[in-house]
Amino acid sequence: MSTEREEMGGTTLSQKKTFMESSSQNPKPQEVLPPGDADHGTQGDKLVIAMVGLPARGKTYIANKLQRYLSFFHGAPTQVFNVGNYRRKMFGSCVEHDFFDHSNPEGVKARRECSHAALEDLKKFISSGMEKGRVAIFDATNNTRTRRQWLIDELSPILQSKSHIIFVESVCEDENMVENNIRATKLSMPDYQSMEPDVAVADFKKRIAHYMQHYEPLSDQDKEYSWIKTVNGGQQVVLNKIFGYLPGRIASFVMNLHTSPKMIYLTRHGQSEYNLTQKIGGDSSLTAHGEEYATALAAWVHKNILVDNPRARLWTSTLKRTIETGKHIRHDEIMLDGQPWIVMRPREWHALDEIHAGIFDGMTYAEIEAADPEEFAMRKKDKLGYRYPRGESYLDVFQRLDTIIHELERQRDHVLIIAHQGILRILLGYLMWNEVKDREECPHISIPLNTIKCLKPHAYGCTCDSLCLLKKEAGPDGQTEPCAPDPPSH
Repeated sequence: MSTEREEMGGTTLSQKKTFMESSSQNPKPQEVLPPGDADHGTQGDKLVIAMVGLPARGKTYIANKLQRYLSFFHGAPTQVFNVGNYRRKMFGSCVEHDFFDHSNPEGVKARRECSHAALEDLKKFISSGMEKGRVAIFDATNNTRTRRQWLIDELSPILQSKSHIIFVESVCEDENMVENNIRATKLSMPDYQSMEPDVAVADFKKRIAHYMQHYEPLSDQDKEYSWIKTVNGGQQVVLNKIFGYLPGRIASFVMNLHTSPKMIYLTRHGQSEYNLTQKIGGDSSLTAHGEEYATALAAWVHKNILVDNPRARLWTSTLKRTIETGKHIRHDEIMLDGQPWIVMRPREWHALDEIHAGIFDGMTYAEIEAADPEEFAMRKKDKLGYRYPRGESYLDVFQRLDTIIHELERQRDHVLIIAHQGILRILLGYLMWNEVKDREECPHISIPLNTIKCLKPHAYGCTCDSLCLLKKEAGPDGQTEPCAPDPPSH
């Protein structure tokens, strides 16, 4: 957080500017705008999410996704406590399947020590820093009622109620899906770095077998507790005693998660008329150079996406420059699985529209600085929280992109998103959790014109390749601020 925000107890510079001055007509004004959903955290609550399920069911994937979602789109300080990581740190990574055998007293003792160490750190985290509340995620199998009762007994004294402990169980009944999960995620773990793949898979399946002997799924016997059960990547979801706004958002997010592989392609619109004149915002059409990019993009999509993935989706904003950028992509009507299908039928989202610059819409940054140097300086100091007069802040955009993230996670097909730099910064920052550590970095991410970001999400992060489709220089895009030390911005 910036120093300015800390000094004002979390109030952004733009909110400070909106303080109302008293007058004879309004002697006692409301001084501060309330925060939006993207910055209210847990409203002071302390929540613990405890994962449940057999190994290779996607628990760590769900835990990591929840951590990113809650911290990015709700401003909730969130941390994952993975018991497997504690085990590797305390006892080394090279342990074979019999370490997890419940009839092995040494293994049972060692695993109990790891769980206790992780839970102690979790309790320290959840008990500190109550400015926005906190969310802690206990990532372990927690596959017996005795183990889950131990968690409740340990955590109840420091939480408001038992409903503030939410168990999230991931069940996978598809053996092919389990096999794919093992090969996609477990073989790269430190546990199996020196093993042949088939040997490692066989060892991990024996580990699963040890846990299956004592596995007690969440069921009607657990009605007094709060829990979410997702089966086969969201094909069936069961909720029990989920109360409140944030737990409801957690449930909605979890039911959209799955581990089916897909590609996500992000690209800005082609150069627009306002880019050429260095104006921000607006709803202008493409230039001739922008039209070149639209043509090149369509050719690339036809060759590299649609040949093998006719179900791929196309999303744009509702603004002309993104719609025009996708207009050359073909939308043939074909038959898939005996049903008619329109290839890449465009879906326009208002939520993908560029951040609104309010009274500065259609101006250049030089004009904004000259017209209102105080506003210009405030934005430069706090780009995340600054709200354009009668317009939006990045935090406002985080709030409206919440819906997009749920839909994006739900998709099992490849998705091409043609949008705007401010929007794509947030989407890229969310997806690249291993590189973009904090959402305050998002307003400074550079998304150049004429470039596709090819993203491949996986259980422990996301890979990204950048591909420039037009070598011809686009020229200024109106997104570079005068004397700005950071990359081009909205």
